[in-house]
Amino acid sequence: MSKKQSATAVVAGATGLVGQQLVKLLLDHPAYRRVIVFVRRDMGISHPKLVQRLISYDRLEEELDGATIKQADVFCTLGTTIRQAGSQEAFRQVDYAYPFTLGKQAKKYGAAKMVIVTAMGSSDKSKLFYNRVKGELERDLIALNLPRLVILRPSFMLGNRKEKRLGERAGIIAFQLLRPFMIGPLSQYKAVHSSDVAQVMIEAARRKTPALEFIGSDDIARKASG
Repeated sequence: MSKKQSATAVVAGATGLVGQQLVKLLLDHPAYRRVIVFVRRDMGISHPKLVQRLISYDRLEEELDGATIKQADVFCTLGTTIRQAGSQEAFRQVDYAYPFTLGKQAKKYGAAKMVIVTAMGSSDKSKLFYNRVKGELERDLIALNLPRLVILRPSFMLGNRKEKRLGERAGIIAFQLLRPFMIGPLSQYKAVHSSDVAQVMIEAARRKTPALEFIGSDDIARKASG
């Protein structure tokens, strides 16, 4: 085994928009010898590095152990919409409870770091339910004092979504048309591609410092293109 291939990656949200891109990049990355993904059903792919763990996120605390988490780079791309979830309570379960439980287990079992995607505008003081839940998650993960925590806050993300919705397609078109005009302070609102988010997540994971790092949407685009 190459000395370069020494790291283990753990991915929650591997079948989502960013998660799929992330898993592909991790499997190709020379630093990772093993990529453990938490899934509810088989992803239908195979790779020498890939380990699929069929889990129930409702039982995440009981199902995770030190053998999986210790010294791993933990990536979290879990997320849904209120429409997909069906209620604010169900949304909060996916976007707050599951990622926070993952963070607690990462702290408990000595993960090397945690890299997570939230959203632009995340704030526990926000009047918008979506942004407030994301902000509460950030706040509580920070309070865990993980060895290293990286929080990415992308704007609207482009990519091949499983669900095609009219409003979403209109949003994608609007973001693409407005992109050339988003300069200066407006650059942070540019849409970013899911593959760029995944790339920046891995680049951030390979850094050892600082203990807490926020990466905004404009920084994601800049780092991915640079």
